[in-house]
Amino acid sequence: MNAALPSEGGPGSDGEVRLTVQGRIATLTLDRPAARNAMTWAMYAQLATHCRTLAAEGNAGARVVVLRGAGGEAFVAGTDIAQFQQFSNGDDGVAYEARIDEGIQLIEQLPMPAVAVIEGWAVGGGLAIATACDFRVATPNARFGVPIARTLGNTLSALNLARLRAAWGLQPLRRMLLLAQILDADAALACGFLEGVYAAEALEGEVASLCDRLAALAPVTQTVVKEALRRQTVEAVADTDDLVRLCYGSSDFREGVDAFVSRRPPVWKGS
Repeated sequence: MNAALPSEGGPGSDGEVRLTVQGRIATLTLDRPAARNAMTWAMYAQLATHCRTLAAEGNAGARVVVLRGAGGEAFVAGTDIAQFQQFSNGDDGVAYEARIDEGIQLIEQLPMPAVAVIEGWAVGGGLAIATACDFRVATPNARFGVPIARTLGNTLSALNLARLRAAWGLQPLRRMLLLAQILDADAALACGFLEGVYAAEALEGEVASLCDRLAALAPVTQTVVKEALRRQTVEAVADTDDLVRLCYGSSDFREGVDAFVSRRPPVWKGS
């Protein structure tokens, strides 16, 4: 799963994912603002480590987890595309999608509610991270999408498609994937993906209020309902590794990555 912002994913710092805890609220900050918080392998590894730490503490630790991007311009603008230059065949794509699925599952399986705070771009892998959370709030400038049909020419895993379909509905997902549309905060609110859209100056107060409400409720109930809903969404999902392998092994995918990194339009050949 990848983003599609022309300014995303260039060379630079590996970034970091920071965990801070204040009272009953843990915050995971995805921090690479110079690249719109595009995720590097190091950031994915740090995010996984922090999720395991929070899960191990269970309800004896934080009661709510907040995920947010640094800098105010983006939540997460996907995966750093330069890393895909190392891919040589379709199996690399299957392995990558499986790796992303494992990380997303760690967010989904947090025993406490997770809230995504979205300012600006949440695309590609960033949309997957936001979707793994239980609630999402955003500012009016939030934008959502997976426009890989316009940029990289790759695809998503069956699990990520199932998660996105459950959160967005079928037709908005088709618009994001087949038409490469970027949807705005109003569209995300209308289909129920967002809990609320708030002006920047009101955002922190609304996030704090939502977290307080969540932290005051029965934690065991929250844990088991979260897991029951997760299982209903992802169990019995079709095996589509053959389709993932076909896409990542195509010449169009290699062209998409080269064009993205070179900042030029891709030339699709359908092979």
